[in-house]
Amino acid sequence: MRTGLLRNISVLAHVDAGKTTVTERILYATGATYKRGEVHEGTTTTDFDPQERDRGITIFSAAVSCTWDGHRITLIDTPGHVDFTDEVDRSLRVIDGAVVVFDGVAGVQPQSETVWRQADRHGVARIAFVNKLDRSGADLDAAVASIREKLHKTPLVVQLPIGAEEGFVGVVDLVRWRSLTWVDDRMVVAPVPDELIERATRARHELAEAVAARHEAAFAEFVETSTVSPATMQAALRELTLTGEGLVVLCGAAYRNRGIEPLLDAVVAYLPSPVDVPPVRGEWHGDEVTRAADPDAPFAALVFKVVPAATGRVAVVRVYSGTVRPGDTVLVSGGAGSASGSGSASRASVGGLVRERIGRILHVQANRYSEVPSARAGEIVALVGPKTVRAGATLSTPDAPVVLEAPVPTEPVVSVAVEARRRTDQSRLATALARLVDEDPSLSVRTDAETGQTLLSGLGELHLEVAVERLRQAHAVEVTVGAPQVAYRETVVTGVTGVVYRHVKQDGGAGQFAHVVLDVAPYPEGEFVFESNVVGGRVPAPFIKAVEAGCREALLDGPLRGAPVTGVRVTLTDGMTHVKDSSELAFHTAGRLGLREALRRCAMAVLEPIVEVTATVPEEYLGAVLGDLSARRGRIGGSTARAGTVVVTATVPLAELFGYATRLRSRTQGRGTFTTRPAGYARVP
Repeated sequence: MRTGLLRNISVLAHVDAGKTTVTERILYATGATYKRGEVHEGTTTTDFDPQERDRGITIFSAAVSCTWDGHRITLIDTPGHVDFTDEVDRSLRVIDGAVVVFDGVAGVQPQSETVWRQADRHGVARIAFVNKLDRSGADLDAAVASIREKLHKTPLVVQLPIGAEEGFVGVVDLVRWRSLTWVDDRMVVAPVPDELIERATRARHELAEAVAARHEAAFAEFVETSTVSPATMQAALRELTLTGEGLVVLCGAAYRNRGIEPLLDAVVAYLPSPVDVPPVRGEWHGDEVTRAADPDAPFAALVFKVVPAATGRVAVVRVYSGTVRPGDTVLVSGGAGSASGSGSASRASVGGLVRERIGRILHVQANRYSEVPSARAGEIVALVGPKTVRAGATLSTPDAPVVLEAPVPTEPVVSVAVEARRRTDQSRLATALARLVDEDPSLSVRTDAETGQTLLSGLGELHLEVAVERLRQAHAVEVTVGAPQVAYRETVVTGVTGVVYRHVKQDGGAGQFAHVVLDVAPYPEGEFVFESNVVGGRVPAPFIKAVEAGCREALLDGPLRGAPVTGVRVTLTDGMTHVKDSSELAFHTAGRLGLREALRRCAMAVLEPIVEVTATVPEEYLGAVLGDLSARRGRIGGSTARAGTVVVTATVPLAELFGYATRLRSRTQGRGTFTTRPAGYARVP
């Protein structure tokens, strides 16, 4: 299929906004599935993992494909829970457009804002779908107002609902001026109902005015005729979507299968194909390299997901340029690491990189795969063969190598100690943990220097619960898990100047000599910055770099509780060398030990992770919930009344939130819910 007929999109939303249901209805409407999958029944296509079906939430991103109006749509269903935000980020890196789903009752919710900012960071074009208009309290106008106020976007509403709440039966298409209603899952096209003519006329004029104010051709037509034709309107809406100057807003009720067909039309009409986005940028040996979405260009692809499969380790990739076929040899760079798995790869190390042979190319349909003869620019496929790839690796042709920018994993904030229940499982546990980290880079594993325990770190309690359950289910390793502990940081409150450290070592062989003078100061604008004010060549440039590397190593464990140090500026102000005994190793050691000595002299503070909590509770339990949040060192940010409930926002130390879900349910008789999102770090009192 031509690259211009491809659409690589994702469905983004706050948890429980109906994201997976929208995905399932899209698959059903396009004929990709013959039965509607239901989240509550555990029959969805994209939520195929046993944990997803047990918990009723999306945990792992899943790619599925379907066709609509001659276009192939590859859709990635993403998690809505904040603990799996890295799954969303890796998906956003490889897509061109997105459908952002909003709850018709709640409007823009906290995680909606988070995924919106992630999409901004990756430059993803978006359209909006206001879902659940069949629910009590649903209000399209209020949802659109929240988009304008919280996301600071100009909503371009192209549909009006026909009926409200239980009586919601369809929409008015303002672009083509028609009504679309659904009877027994069948869409019926008819003229605009008489009772809605006045409201729809007003809304159509407002839409034309908003588009004309932002699009030159639409403006010229509006000035001449006081309206904008459907063809001009559609072309203008597409351009405004691609540039991000406007947000097309559609509406419906996915559970009742209402609004899905026009949503698919909007995906094809407004969201970009791979040829509509700028060429992907990469680098090779410091030089910038670009790759256009051309099947005849040199091959380049980014691995955004690694999954275990019956056929062996499978790398899911976005092909950015060129064409790849089974048997081709590719260069793995930028994210390769040791991993175990099976496949038909032959490997040879080349200049610190790795050559791999592609065994098979697979079309992905969630957890089902079918073999295809090739993959071209713009396609998302799975590759069997490469054994050394990890998420974030670049695959390219050896004759035209490139390293594409990979998503940066979020730093873990919660850790648990894990150990195998049986001694015979210790080596299997180490292998299983390594595979988990390969599959999910937002997890990390380390050994505690003091206790010797193996610590598994992630982005939240649920994230770690899922990882531990995967150890048991997918890797058949029974483990004992310790209590969760947050990842603290240390920072400099008051610095020191002129700290002299002299490293001298004589042990019979070549000696080591390095003399450094360091200034240390707080750096609230970032994590770490290193500067050198040495003049007169007293410390050569290679030795200065070695000092910086040593300082970075020293920051891994601070003087108060062995936590990483952040928010510090280190300045090398002077130094001395020895004509024979000075080396990069000596200055690396001096930088490491010198900064440790300097930090011991500084006034230090411990930082703890803070999260923003948004709790939705019945009005009668508001006092008890506010009191509980205050007891957890929470700072109340505000509250909003909404249909018999109150939405409370507060910032709370993460360490105080362990077990909060159970506590909230007990205080509200099971009727309270809450969500969280990271809010940075703050000093421990």
